[in-house]
Amino acid sequence: MSRNILLHPTLPSSTQLVLRRAGYETLDDLSSTSAETLSKELGIDISDSRTIITASQRPTGPPLSQSLASLISRSQSFACSYAAVNTALGGGLPRGRILEISGPPGSFKEALALDYARIFVEANEEVIYVDTQNMTSLATMKKTFKNSPAAADYQDLVRYTRLHTLPDLMLFIHNLIPEIHAKTGLLVLNSISFPFLSHPDIQSFKRTALLEKIRQIFLQASASNNLTIITTSQMSTKLLNADGSPGNFETGAKAVMVPQLGSTYLPNGRSYRLVIVPDSRTTGQDKIHWGGFQC
Repeated sequence: MSRNILLHPTLPSSTQLVLRRAGYETLDDLSSTSAETLSKELGIDISDSRTIITASQRPTGPPLSQSLASLISRSQSFACSYAAVNTALGGGLPRGRILEISGPPGSFKEALALDYARIFVEANEEVIYVDTQNMTSLATMKKTFKNSPAAADYQDLVRYTRLHTLPDLMLFIHNLIPEIHAKTGLLVLNSISFPFLSHPDIQSFKRTALLEKIRQIFLQASASNNLTIITTSQMSTKLLNADGSPGNFETGAKAVMVPQLGSTYLPNGRSYRLVIVPDSRTTGQDKIHWGGFQC
């Protein structure tokens, strides 16, 4: 078992984030802490705190003075070029997880997805890049790799395709698992919500069934094939009553922006939801949710 307490197989990623944010830098930091104390300090279950303590006290492995940062660097978490995003993700996007990036038009959703594509290609891993709304052209892709060490051969590692209809998307999802090669590290589904918007008359139960199908395939691809998946999504307006319950134009007291597809298609426990909230053209905020719950 890994000496890295942040890689323990039973430790939820939400707990990993809490641990790092509490200021623990090395395994030695935990050597004199009891499970009960850690549970109260971090606000986590006692079972999780015992798992952490047990992992930190194992006699084999790297020195206790080894930094968590250096251990994380071997955990195959991928840091992007946006410091705020890395901070929100607790250092980087772990391999084999799903990241949904949503935000209003003009936010850097596509730029962030392309940045992760560049990172995987530079690690000599194959990327499947699917664009459903013509938001990413081949010229944009070329520009992304212009100053990259992989500029000369990125086309050999990027499988770029366009899908525009909901049937096309579902056929792609259905055939995804056989398309994952040993070298395939990342799938990007840009504007995954667009094909659903092109079928506004689809019945609610059918929409839910399709989203559940995507969730099942995502879960299998990420858990069994160790595929990292990134989706981008537009936002939609949701009306709320004064008590926070769903409202309508007659009863609604306020409106909030939410990702268009909801969380049905994201496997709980393996997914991050990153919401980009611009304040202006050059400033803004990002908020991260784990498995549908804010961390």
